[in-house]
Amino acid sequence: MTAEPQAAPAAPTGDAAPAIVARNVTRTYGTGAGTVTALDAVDLDIARGAFTAIMGPSGSGKSTLLHTLAGLDVVDHGSIRLDGTEITGLNDDALTKLRRERIGFVFQSFNLLPMLSAEQNILLPLELAGKRVDRAWLETITSAFGLTDRLSHLPSQLSGGQVQRVAISRALVTSPAVVFADEPTGNLDSHTTEEVLSFLRLSVDEFGQTVVMVTHERDAAERADRIVTLADGRIASDENLRGQR
Repeated sequence: MTAEPQAAPAAPTGDAAPAIVARNVTRTYGTGAGTVTALDAVDLDIARGAFTAIMGPSGSGKSTLLHTLAGLDVVDHGSIRLDGTEITGLNDDALTKLRRERIGFVFQSFNLLPMLSAEQNILLPLELAGKRVDRAWLETITSAFGLTDRLSHLPSQLSGGQVQRVAISRALVTSPAVVFADEPTGNLDSHTTEEVLSFLRLSVDEFGQTVVMVTHERDAAERADRIVTLADGRIASDENLRGQR
């Protein structure tokens, strides 16, 4: 059966070039009769300086899409350009460098190192990349997230909300081209979920950050500027929410 054509990618916001351009992205797992097509010739532009949510049921391909866009997984076919760099042909060392310098990550578990202070956790990506600390930028983001008086504390001495603010600050500290958030509210109560979404929204509205978030929660997705919904590895709908918030 011939698949229905996907809608054309939405135009990027304003005149800026898209932060990510993906074309004909295909990813399969397994072989023979056990082959599963996680992504089926996906075309997608991610607007720079906007908040994009990716939704879909379990098995729809949403996490695979995030992982391929971020260079955490390889594609079988297609092209992905992130901040002007074609990433699908990069070797492991080049991908590691790109992820350290131009991508921020917010994971469901937040993954703070328990033996490091909040400030040390935030600055870890810079240390790993061998980059100088911009103290003014660090002060800007930690002040915006209400962490100024908590920077010397260990994660065990922070509230759940403070831990997630540290994780988001860590994702922003390198001034990345894109921040990817993978189910960042999946295990949180309603209050902490609201905090996470508010701070992701703040990073877009106040700092002009590009954020791509995978979520299965419609309420969370509606905090974004755009919702891309996947089904069976293809884009089923693409909603522009700008002006509706």
